[in-house]
Amino acid sequence: MKTILFSFITLLFIGSNAAFSAGDEKEIKIKTSAVCEMCKARIERNLGLSKGVKESNLNLKDKVVTVKYNPAKTTPEAIKATIINTGYDADNQLANQKAHDKLPSCCRKTAAPH
Repeated sequence: MKTILFSFITLLFIGSNAAFSAGDEKEIKIKTSAVCEMCKARIERNLGLSKGVKESNLNLKDKVVTVKYNPAKTTPEAIKATIINTGYDADNQLANQKAHDKLPSCCRKTAAPH
């Protein structure tokens, strides 16, 4: 019985180490067209719901969102697609027009920062 218990604990330990080393974290910075706190909340919420995204933080001063993600579960392209489909530009890629049109008027690209 002790041997079985020891084997189980060993396998559990090895499995948890493999999971942590396989999911090394990466970081990407993406320039957006966000203008206000509502934009920040919307982008961070949608990124937080995305598979593989561990953390996101949008700096409204420079309009750059910093995203920490698991490269085994998502890609920079998928992260940018989430931002684009939320209605905001992502680096040099333009926002999805339908999503952008659904944003409140204060959150659109033409709105002044506030």
